[in-house]
Amino acid sequence: MKRITRLIALVILLAAFTSAQSQVTWNLQKCIDYAIQNNIQLKQQTLSSEYYNNQLGQAKYNRLPNLNAGFQNQMSYGRSLGPDNTYIDLNSNSTYGSLSSNVTLWSGFTLKNAIKVADMDLQASLQDMQKAKDDMMLNIAAAYLETLFADELLNVSQDLIKITQLQIDRTGKLVEAGSLAKGSLFEIEAQYAREELNVVNAQNRLQLAYLALYQLLELPSTESFKIEKPVLPEIGANMSLINSMDVFKNAVQLKPAVKSAEFKLESAKNQLLIAKGNKMPSLSFGANYNNNYNYLMNSSLANIVFGEQLKSHQRYGFGLSLNIPIFNHYQAQTGVSNAQIQLEVSELTLQNTKNLLRKDIEQAYTNALAAFKRYVANQKAVVSSTEAFRYTEEKFNVGMINSVEYNQSKNNLASAQSDLLQAKYEYIFRTKILDFYNGKTIEL
Repeated sequence: MKRITRLIALVILLAAFTSAQSQVTWNLQKCIDYAIQNNIQLKQQTLSSEYYNNQLGQAKYNRLPNLNAGFQNQMSYGRSLGPDNTYIDLNSNSTYGSLSSNVTLWSGFTLKNAIKVADMDLQASLQDMQKAKDDMMLNIAAAYLETLFADELLNVSQDLIKITQLQIDRTGKLVEAGSLAKGSLFEIEAQYAREELNVVNAQNRLQLAYLALYQLLELPSTESFKIEKPVLPEIGANMSLINSMDVFKNAVQLKPAVKSAEFKLESAKNQLLIAKGNKMPSLSFGANYNNNYNYLMNSSLANIVFGEQLKSHQRYGFGLSLNIPIFNHYQAQTGVSNAQIQLEVSELTLQNTKNLLRKDIEQAYTNALAAFKRYVANQKAVVSSTEAFRYTEEKFNVGMINSVEYNQSKNNLASAQSDLLQAKYEYIFRTKILDFYNGKTIEL
């Protein structure tokens, strides 16, 4: 009766878990495409790139002449001194207008270098956005493979509990026939209970793997899906890995993190040129036009008509302006010193980025190699454990060994299968990382 109750509970749990998963199936590429379209960090990085694009546009516009207009209207009431030196009532309405323009002819090439700085900052931002996409793709691939791994572990646990259920039935018949002691049946039932827990733990792990994947995609768990199970590459004893230094030589030319650091270094070089240009004289050309109109109210003085006033009051001029910095509290020199420091920081950042990339590749290579060795060893362990369990099961069925030895053999098989799966997915993920660093697209 207890076994029936446990079976019913297990079926209900499996049904609930299955129904919680949508029938919609997503493959790895669909997950990646969805994340690129909806991930908030990627959207923020896109906005950052748009900002730097605006900065580049502004740097180019700064080379153009400016143009400003001014307009002023003033009304005046009261007495004022007249032409005959007597005070008279003089109310007036005055209008004043002006136009001015100025253009920099030369400023130590600061405008030209400012455009280069803005362009390098934009290119670095675009590479940062690509790096964010790369990181997202790697994270999604890791979560996707973890979900596949958890699903396979669940299958292994379910297969083992089916074997145990069959063994319970056999043992029960042997106990009824008097061939085995009843304690053997109790031991197998206890093993079944432990394996039920293993199934529940495997289901929980699979649910958590799906949840991690949903969260990476910024997708609510209520809008769930099932991942597609791809045909994974076969792992053979004759497989070889690309040398880590060969991968690094390609990655250092391709990876956006390195390119971003290189663009930022170029930006720092041009910022130093701008700082040096601020110590040089600057030459600009300016022009202006001014005019005004005055209307006298309640006055015996004659008003000059609008057109004649504009002709007689207009003023205009143009000229060159040369600014020579002599002493400005050492601001220009401090700017050069700070720009030089920033340049050295950028050089160190670039070198550190390359070093981190090399370390990541070496780590991925070492992990892949270790996982491959574990996989080969665990393959042998699974074969031997499977054969050992088959032999143990035959002896148990005829009463040659007790249930403790039988359960131990079965646990050894389960452990070997789990270790094999872990090594398999670890190897696949690390090799995908190496392929990705080598310029290949992540695919399963």
